[in-house]
Amino acid sequence: MNRQLLAAAIAAHFSILCFSARAETGDTPLDDVVVTATRNAITVDDALSSVSVLTRDDIERLQATSIADLLRGLPGVSLANNGGAGKQTALFLRGTESDHTLVLIDGIKIGSATAGGAALQDLPIEQIERIEVVRGPRSSLYGSEAIGGVIQIFTRRAARPLETNFSVGIGSHDTRNASAGVGLKNDVAWLNANVAYADTDGINSCRGRPSPGGAGCFTFEPDRDPYRNESVSLRGGVALGEHIEVDGNFLRANGHNFYDGSFVNESKNREEAASAGMRFQATDSLSLHLSGGSSTDLSDNYEAGAFVSKFDTRRNQASLQADLTVSAAHRLSAGIDQQNDKVTSDTPYDESARRDTGIFGEYLGRFGAHDLQLSARSDENQQFGQHSTGSIGWGYTFSPALRVNASYGSAFKAPTFNELYYPGFGNANLEPESSRSVELGLRGRAEGLRWSTQAYQTVVSDLIAYDADIFAPGNVDRAQIRGIEASVGTDWREWTFDTSVTAMQPKNDSGGFNDGKILPRRARESGRVDVDRRYGPWRIGVTAFAEGKRYDDLANTRRLGGYSTVDLRFEYALSADWNLQARVANAFDHNYETASFYNQDGRNYFLTLRYRPTH
Repeated sequence: MNRQLLAAAIAAHFSILCFSARAETGDTPLDDVVVTATRNAITVDDALSSVSVLTRDDIERLQATSIADLLRGLPGVSLANNGGAGKQTALFLRGTESDHTLVLIDGIKIGSATAGGAALQDLPIEQIERIEVVRGPRSSLYGSEAIGGVIQIFTRRAARPLETNFSVGIGSHDTRNASAGVGLKNDVAWLNANVAYADTDGINSCRGRPSPGGAGCFTFEPDRDPYRNESVSLRGGVALGEHIEVDGNFLRANGHNFYDGSFVNESKNREEAASAGMRFQATDSLSLHLSGGSSTDLSDNYEAGAFVSKFDTRRNQASLQADLTVSAAHRLSAGIDQQNDKVTSDTPYDESARRDTGIFGEYLGRFGAHDLQLSARSDENQQFGQHSTGSIGWGYTFSPALRVNASYGSAFKAPTFNELYYPGFGNANLEPESSRSVELGLRGRAEGLRWSTQAYQTVVSDLIAYDADIFAPGNVDRAQIRGIEASVGTDWREWTFDTSVTAMQPKNDSGGFNDGKILPRRARESGRVDVDRRYGPWRIGVTAFAEGKRYDDLANTRRLGGYSTVDLRFEYALSADWNLQARVANAFDHNYETASFYNQDGRNYFLTLRYRPTH
């Protein structure tokens, strides 16, 4: 079934291309403005990197219940989940490691400085206005972690003088959620406040078995594993005269998670991001942006209700960026970032704090039909010293229907505190992981059609993995990842079509025992098709998703079969502002795993009542 569905995704991809080319409509969607690709506001069409943008309208149309639910099937995205809602979720962007993707919330880096990576499973979907996914290396702008790319999440913000929202939902496994928010906006100021709550009894996260067999989680707990999340977000800003604007952002999400584990089986987590900034338009051509903030990742762990350990990390950040518009076709940017990481834990670390200072510069230029982007950065870190990265991107516009892009970039990833200093496991002599990437792409818009395709290669050196010779992590591996991605979408009359396919070869290239093996938990091929149709007050839609096989270990001995799912969704407009939504996920009740031994949900249902004014 999964191969048939994957083939159908590829066929649909090209059939939409042909169908849309014949569509008699001149309605081209407005250009989406993105800021993540260059640290400045540009349109998606002007970006020289591969970018996906998901808006609040997309989230509600697709009836996504989590960030993973929303992102799966995007070009280059592969996900692994340890047993359902709220359980650890790893995102592999373009085949790189799960901690090789930098995640930002409203411009603030988030993620655990001990374990590495961001807790995507704890970030509530109802707090999100927009997500930008930038594929390819971005260390030359953002520093460590941006090997596979950058994902930036923006919290909700009002677009009208008074904007309110409300939702309440129920679903399978005694799932309940609710959200509410209000936004105010006038000519000089704006303010948003939102709260959200989600609670589910969950599924049995791991199919472990009794001793002596053991399996996956090395325990046997055949019970349901609940999850609860409570969150609040605030965003506001004010213009102080004609030249100065100040703003602030705050998001806190508290998660309470039960799972199957031999040493701990319960955790209470808090994800937090807060920032404040000031923009100063010094002259018509020169602007300055000063910002500061912090992100917090707190985790208290329990076994059968008894406290076991805590791992709390905080990242304090500050940035100053200057943008100089030389002319309408040429812009320069330069800046300095500082990040201080601090660990607070009852586990003793040899070092519990470090500082990183980065200096960067960027040039954006246009020469007729040619576009050029140059960027370079130097980071100085207490653990690994100085590290330099750079990138160059070029684009040529033949017409609005056809544009070619090519780029080269380098990136790096600093070791985590666990890899460096965890007692009995860390290796303080680790070096940063580094990468070199090249990419060639084509894209365009015509007659209501939007399409893109990219081919890329990334070589990652000094990958950190367990070194049996020293019984600790070491820089022992090298990986070569080659891939091709394509996406096509169109809005035609009452129809919305979106489809994407990815094929890649994430290969171990270390020359050792596992040379030539596929990197764990990455699917080599995937495809997704979304189709929606309006019928007066009704809207119906379907999402078909398929992934090929993957392996759960470096030696490729634990094979996870390919799979496919089909989600159905229905929506009825009770009025201009009230909608009733229903969703059937995994409608054919397929049994599959994305991480060995960890269960995924079968057929499940969800019903939502949503209020969101349209004017």
